[in-house]
Amino acid sequence: MCGIVGAVAERPVNKILVEGLKRLEYRGYDSAGVALLDGNTLNTVKAVGKVVNLENALDEAGVKGTTGIAHTRWATHGGVTKANAHPHISNSEIALVHNGIIENHASLREALKGDGYEFLSDTDTEVMVHLIHQLRQQHTTLLASVQAAVKQFDGAFGTVVFDKANDNEIIVARSGSPLVIGLGLGENFIASDQLALLPVTRTFIYLEEGDVARITRNSVEIFDVDGNAVEREVIESNITQDASGKGEYRHYMLKEIYEQPLAVRNTLEGRLNDDRVAIDAFGESAQQIFKDVKHVQIIACGTSYHSGMVARYWLEQFAGVSCNVEIASEFRYRQSFVHENSLLVTISQSGETADTLAALRLAKEQGYMGSMTICNVPGSSLVRESDLAFMTKAGAEIGVASTKAFTTQLVGLLMLTASIAQEKGLDQSTIVNAIKLLPAKLEETLLLADGIADLAEEFADKHHSLFLGRGSQYPIAMEGALKLKEISYIHAEAYAAGELKHGPLALIDADMPIIVVAPNNELLEKLKSNVEEVRARGGIIYVFADKDSHFESDETMRVINVNHVDDVIAPVVYTIPLQLLSYYVAVIKGTDVDQPRNLAKSVTVE
Repeated sequence: MCGIVGAVAERPVNKILVEGLKRLEYRGYDSAGVALLDGNTLNTVKAVGKVVNLENALDEAGVKGTTGIAHTRWATHGGVTKANAHPHISNSEIALVHNGIIENHASLREALKGDGYEFLSDTDTEVMVHLIHQLRQQHTTLLASVQAAVKQFDGAFGTVVFDKANDNEIIVARSGSPLVIGLGLGENFIASDQLALLPVTRTFIYLEEGDVARITRNSVEIFDVDGNAVEREVIESNITQDASGKGEYRHYMLKEIYEQPLAVRNTLEGRLNDDRVAIDAFGESAQQIFKDVKHVQIIACGTSYHSGMVARYWLEQFAGVSCNVEIASEFRYRQSFVHENSLLVTISQSGETADTLAALRLAKEQGYMGSMTICNVPGSSLVRESDLAFMTKAGAEIGVASTKAFTTQLVGLLMLTASIAQEKGLDQSTIVNAIKLLPAKLEETLLLADGIADLAEEFADKHHSLFLGRGSQYPIAMEGALKLKEISYIHAEAYAAGELKHGPLALIDADMPIIVVAPNNELLEKLKSNVEEVRARGGIIYVFADKDSHFESDETMRVINVNHVDDVIAPVVYTIPLQLLSYYVAVIKGTDVDQPRNLAKSVTVE
């Protein structure tokens, strides 16, 4: 959530900052702002709403600068107003932008008010800029002032600061919220995501936890949490796909749905050797860890949590290891039990999800035999801080509602299952052979789009819905419900179909559409009985069914037939129709598909 872009250069940086913010719009935000330094003149321009509003306001103001910071805000403390938008300024001298939450902001605010500082916003961020300004009177450099200030902040922050007394310097600090430095010739940059800087550089340095850095046009100095000068690895990015365009598609979400066969091919490329998974895809020490593992603890949030729930079925059935799956924000705040030879697996599209990252750091203190992440962003915090990492290679996902990140996570988890099975001497050829067929099966399933678009018309006046699945399809039903509520704003719940009689049947009527995922497996007959329970109570049912499962459309039931697939990959395949359904319903409802209200792509605060 939120986006940061900063630059220190010899040329005007206005357009660089605005373009960077546009490339971060997918993260979710509600206001935007920029602070520019031209010589010793500091100008700030802010706007509520889209970045284009800021761009227009900036053009109208006619200001420019060779040093600047820009921000897109997702409101946490204080409403959506210009006053609450970043950057925040102290005494017309110091400007600051911030991602994260300062948890002790109330006590800091009271102390600063007592010292005569006037607050113009309701944000937690404004205490940061005033405290740095106060400390600036006590220290000879802005760097030293920021280093002293961060010791007083409780919470998470990625922050960028400049002082109008020096137009060739910005100071950045990272604690729990990601920042990446972009290197140029006679100019340097900072951002919360490297995608923002791809038009100006392909050379990056990722800041580590606790780092503070001083960036000028010609130098970068980095200091660790103890104030020691350190070197961080310089990385050349090979990203070829970014937020540059939707191509022929109306929305990024639809584009990314159709990219899933290719994304899965990329995930599999070079990682299958005949009937085995190439175990080095997980890291150098994976073989020994997988051989010894007896239990897997999965930690994730949102869509990634659903992929972990599917993996529990796979790991216990095919690899013979027990598995728990927990929401990261719950795991980190309870006393948990660590099983013998337990592997911690985190799942995150961005690799920066705050609760998941905090859970990993907590788990490292609890005696897990190792940690592994399944992630889409090389160089992210989860990747750097885990013992093992499986990169999904899905490419940049711009739509807030995750699609290809989810399916490639499932593929990674299925490959993890096969790898553990093969290291324990178990037959995993069924998994590998099924995985090889996935890209083609996904392409076949995308051909259902026109029929699903027609079906979506029936949801135009609906306000509630119920999703049902059994076995490994239950988490897929949960993911389908999440997608529908995220982008169409229809209230949606998911249940294991066998739970209908334990309460949800009370909701059934002709105004409550029931969406069912029904592959042809050993649970099919049980599922058919659950469907009949709904029909007997007047419910209208929409079934995504294996074409050989013998569901028939009538006045109470609409059936979309899906080509038969092996049960092990069915969760991946049956995800596609539910994504398409949510997309077409959202289009009919007229919502902002790619940037749904109140949501953010990368959640870097609790």
